[in-house]
Amino acid sequence: MVEAIESDPVFSRENQYFQTQNERYEAAVRKAVHLQKKMHEMGWTENGPEYKYIYRALSGDVAFLLHRVFMRSISVLGSDKQIAKWIPLATQHKIIGSYAQTELGHGTYLQGLETTAVFDTATQEFILNTPKISAMKWWPGDMGRSATHTVVFAQLYIHGKCYGIHPFIVQIRSLQDHSLCPGITAGDIGPKMNFEHIDNGYLLLKNVRIPRENMLSKFCEVRPDGTYVRQGSQQINYFTMTTVRISLISDEVLTPLMKACTIAIRYSVVRRQSKLKPGEQEAKILDYQTQQEKLLPQLAAAYAFYFINDYLQELFNRGYTEIQRKNFDMLPELHALSSGFKAMITQHCTAGVEICLRACGGHGYSLLSGLPSLYTKILASCIYEGENTILLLQTARFLIKCFMAASAGQPVPPSVTYLAAVKHGKCPAKNKLDFLSPDIYTEAYEHVAVRLTSNTAAKLQDLIQSGVKKHDAWNQCTVQLVQAAKAHCHYIAVKNFAETVEKLETKAGIQKIMKHLCDLFALHGIFSNTGAFLHDGYTSAAQMDMVTASYLDLLAVIRKDAVPLVDAFDFTDKSLNSALGSYDGQVYQRLYEWAQRSPTNQSTESPVMFHCVFIGTLAHVMDSGVPDREALLRDVLHEMDPERHFLMVITWPKEAPSQYDSSPPIRDSKEHSNIRSGPAEATQDTQASKTCDNNWSLSMYFASVILTSVFPMRKHL
Repeated sequence: MVEAIESDPVFSRENQYFQTQNERYEAAVRKAVHLQKKMHEMGWTENGPEYKYIYRALSGDVAFLLHRVFMRSISVLGSDKQIAKWIPLATQHKIIGSYAQTELGHGTYLQGLETTAVFDTATQEFILNTPKISAMKWWPGDMGRSATHTVVFAQLYIHGKCYGIHPFIVQIRSLQDHSLCPGITAGDIGPKMNFEHIDNGYLLLKNVRIPRENMLSKFCEVRPDGTYVRQGSQQINYFTMTTVRISLISDEVLTPLMKACTIAIRYSVVRRQSKLKPGEQEAKILDYQTQQEKLLPQLAAAYAFYFINDYLQELFNRGYTEIQRKNFDMLPELHALSSGFKAMITQHCTAGVEICLRACGGHGYSLLSGLPSLYTKILASCIYEGENTILLLQTARFLIKCFMAASAGQPVPPSVTYLAAVKHGKCPAKNKLDFLSPDIYTEAYEHVAVRLTSNTAAKLQDLIQSGVKKHDAWNQCTVQLVQAAKAHCHYIAVKNFAETVEKLETKAGIQKIMKHLCDLFALHGIFSNTGAFLHDGYTSAAQMDMVTASYLDLLAVIRKDAVPLVDAFDFTDKSLNSALGSYDGQVYQRLYEWAQRSPTNQSTESPVMFHCVFIGTLAHVMDSGVPDREALLRDVLHEMDPERHFLMVITWPKEAPSQYDSSPPIRDSKEHSNIRSGPAEATQDTQASKTCDNNWSLSMYFASVILTSVFPMRKHL
């Protein structure tokens, strides 16, 4: 399947690094259209297992990605009748969908969205408006020029009463000529750090009418008489975001980190720098402990997050099954975990990709390495689908509620049962080998998570009891709440990694290798956050030295398997699209060959030539028998091609007004020849320099007059 994609010239990414934004977008559209034909020919389906491998082979560089979110929104939030109407149209690409939630003035805080949908009982229609500039939809993918329809999130009003945020299907472009529909203003938001192939857009709505049936109504419905009916929690309308957050972890976050690790580790066994031992050849940079400490924890994190993604997917599948049965009990836990892990994993992976880039030195900065585009792409994941700090605070709110419930003896969801089992004591480790025991380090993470949550809950309660209003008390605890949410997610990630390793088969030593990675992931977290583990004395300073010793020992152990571990990610060279990370290790040859693809290197002659005219002093020109200085410049200028040549005029006079005194000292050949080492000569030279300094600006003014009068429309420097 991957070979069928990569061997097709339409899907080639060969010249991607040299394309403009429009060229990237047009190529992405061609790929999207061609992909549909290919899938039909091969019998592949978007809901089948094939799509994951197709997306991986294309590296996401294809248009209409929000079309899938559009379809998922309808599938999750739409009634059976709505699904039957819209999904076939979308599946056959008779319509192209987008997802319009974020506004110019509001993002993660959905309750603050300002777009309105007012129900008109007389016409059985919703009237949609973006009443002010901050209500304009901003950032939706495929909105700029592609989408014909979109799911718009707006505040629902019935008989003057607001019922909160609800999703509506809105047609924005004609299916005949693709022109904008009446009342619609839409366009592209402009250049971005990455995602040049996606036409992120804006959307303004002015009295746009849609039929009552266009409000997605699986869980919420407006009846013809204006009666509002809801099943389950209001938060069910945000469920699409939960599904998107979980899917983006594997598609948009883990993959860039895995690719970055592959590129950096492969490059680090090719690149040699300095000598580890006298008399030997230069060492591979991955043999240096500092390089290992940069890259191997990122490799361990990639595996840890791969396993946590499986954990989240399994939780989501169970939760979605229950929601289909109209049981919403799992929704709070699912929302909290998807929010917390989206924040934690995107933050860790973004930092990891940057570390990989910097670990490759100057070559890592080249676009041809593949690392800069991976970094600018993954950086966006910290922001879209919920800003990370806000998401961590939502996780923290869930934690505080569960901690209070557990303290009162009430049942809590499975992921937070540890909050009810508060343990007191010290870390039992006696030597560095003890810290290679999952029980030891998992319990240490649990202790930190419980301490941060319980301490923050206590502070919150103390503030409220002292008379501080709840919202003010919450704001005064937000830094510690974020810390608690991070600790909770880190604990679950370590615990899940350890449990996953236990279930692995011992065949070919896979379990042993995974155990090393699990240990490294856990100890790196302790090593990097010593204060959190030392804070209340649970871990001693001596034990922290043991952690450091075991952590550094693991680097040398995992170094031996580093290349096979990244090879196991199974990225083809075309998928990596990196001159540094190709399987054959031909780094330098590939860098040189790829550089030849640059349009600059395709031309047979240089596009820019500089004519430099050096004139000593104007007086010197006159003394040299050139009566017409303007004529001299005219002769030079008329020989130049204004499309390809620049003129550089360097000139200075001997006399000028004394107020011009701030220019670099420039001496002619006579002055240079008179420089001597003695005091008298030095004084003479200083005076000559001062004369040149004082007269520079008048000279440049005179040259400008000549240039503008003789060569007014031509470039000059």
